[in-house]
Amino acid sequence: MAAAVNNPALDTGSSLNGQLAPDIHLVNQFGQRMALSQFRGKVVILSFVDSQCTNVCPLTTVSMLEAKQLLGAAGSQVQLLGVDANPKAISRSDVMAYSRAHGMVNQWDFLTGSPAQLEAVWRAYHIAVQIERGEIDHTPALFVIDQRGRERKIYLTQMAYTSIGQSAQVLAQEAASLLPGHPALASRGSLAYISGLPPTARVTLPGVPSGSVPLGPGQPRLIMFFATWVAETSDLRGQLLALNGYAKAARHGRLPGLIAVDEGTTEPSPGAAAAYLKGLGKPLDYPVAVDATGRLADGYGVADQPWFVLVSASGKIVWKHGGWLSLPALEAAARKA
Repeated sequence: MAAAVNNPALDTGSSLNGQLAPDIHLVNQFGQRMALSQFRGKVVILSFVDSQCTNVCPLTTVSMLEAKQLLGAAGSQVQLLGVDANPKAISRSDVMAYSRAHGMVNQWDFLTGSPAQLEAVWRAYHIAVQIERGEIDHTPALFVIDQRGRERKIYLTQMAYTSIGQSAQVLAQEAASLLPGHPALASRGSLAYISGLPPTARVTLPGVPSGSVPLGPGQPRLIMFFATWVAETSDLRGQLLALNGYAKAARHGRLPGLIAVDEGTTEPSPGAAAAYLKGLGKPLDYPVAVDATGRLADGYGVADQPWFVLVSASGKIVWKHGGWLSLPALEAAARKA
């Protein structure tokens, strides 16, 4: 446990006083009326998730699902719940779109309601939600609630791709401690800190659909981190194909070469990137790799999807940007290398 406590990328949870969790009355992605109290007798893992989030929320979602899977058959005694934390996207179609994009449609209940209903729930659970410069900012909190409806632990998701599986293990251990017989987890791994792989490190990633993609110092590069679920909030297909124009300019020696890296740790399935690229209908003129462990994302400081990082020949990050850019703006930024 000492390793976990000393892991800055992992929140091992804070104990709550066992008070009764405030009840919640909202509707799920199917339009069904739901109440937290209807899940008495089950351990509930409750999170607050922005239905259009492209940064920390997908990490929360994956850790919840993996935690339940680690419990094996005992996972049937655990209920996953999400509450929408985006005041600008609260329709049932919003929570369904997020659930579909992350492979969660039938894995959880993602709840929403009127602005007044949601604000009341946020207040009851001390969740801060605000809009800053058009961006949603909210407390990335996750609660474990026992079978009697009492709050046991609160966790805050860290912006670290390598710790998703570790967070899942911590959650699963807490849930197991509350379940009859304290079921063993299907697997356990180290909870010690996992360092990222910075641009100065020489790395070879698996390519999509095959081959390998080398990264590291020696030449300037533009790295574009993405995940296929970004298609929920933007025209991913159009943006990926538009980058062929950048790749063409790079081949003529005017710009650093482009490499796209799929964030495999947050994808709904291991083959998501390959399946998505196959469905594009047109080939990409630049290599695509998969960051299966998240170490590259952490080492390059990825904090959103998509995330652009411009690296000099010596392995120094000289520019970074979250979100899509027009081709002229991207080319202008890439000339900084």
